[in-house]
Amino acid sequence: MSDGLPVLVDGYLASLARENASAHTIRNYGVDLNAWVAFLTPPDGEPPLVTELDVLTMREWLASLYDKELETSSVRRKLAAVRSFLKWAERQGLVQRNVARLVRTPKMIQRLPAVPSPETASHLLDSVKEQAAETDRPHPARDLAIFELLYGCGLRVSELVGLNLRDIDLNERWMRVRGKGRKEREVPYGERAADALLRWLEARSPSDPAEVAVFLNHHGRRLTDRSVRRVVRFYSDQVLGDSSIHPHTFRHAYATHMLASGADLRAIQELLGHARLSTTQKYTQVALSDLMRVYDKCHPRA
Repeated sequence: MSDGLPVLVDGYLASLARENASAHTIRNYGVDLNAWVAFLTPPDGEPPLVTELDVLTMREWLASLYDKELETSSVRRKLAAVRSFLKWAERQGLVQRNVARLVRTPKMIQRLPAVPSPETASHLLDSVKEQAAETDRPHPARDLAIFELLYGCGLRVSELVGLNLRDIDLNERWMRVRGKGRKEREVPYGERAADALLRWLEARSPSDPAEVAVFLNHHGRRLTDRSVRRVVRFYSDQVLGDSSIHPHTFRHAYATHMLASGADLRAIQELLGHARLSTTQKYTQVALSDLMRVYDKCHPRA
């Protein structure tokens, strides 16, 4: 294999596809890696060989990202893409070492996710049916089912739109969810979600009888991530006057409200499909911040 960077990047992305990485991951890695190659390529020149890369080159590239005033999360993501690519090149025997591992990862500023209160979340969900009628929404049953599963199951938006009919056990009230890395998990859901889901399945009208997607758009085909975000934004704006709420907000709310009600952190980790407990532990910080607000408001010596 040629060690020209553009050719190697294409080879790496092809290997991700063979390993069943998600299309979203492949697309984002491709954007980040091609931008990295563009930075390394001099005007009217050729990109360097992969064997010519060194720590100084990596530091210059990181400095250019900081000069653009990118968010720390964006810098970390781009660095992760390059590290993953060079790790692959190392396994292929194309480089002796992964020079991207020799530069320091920028520290992530820990921002607690914004979480609506249980009362606010319930008010929004209880208002969907009425709001749909007032605004003449075309699929009110679908919209309510979307909210009930996002909040009632803590699903990622990609997991929601990826649901197929065979993934749902209507009798036992659980569903099979495909999360990051195509990992499957089983998630239970409650009475309200079950009722909303049944109403939507009765109204569901696919364009093709062979369509297996649970959630459909107005063309009768599988709903997209972007469409779900539009649905959530519309109702949040109409009911709460807050268009900043997005599907992942309800995943945060699901975990935080469960934890505040006494759920075990390990159980929440399983329900959310987190690979590491440390990812789930951020919700303990949210719960603690809620307790501090209650303390400050209610204790006479606060």
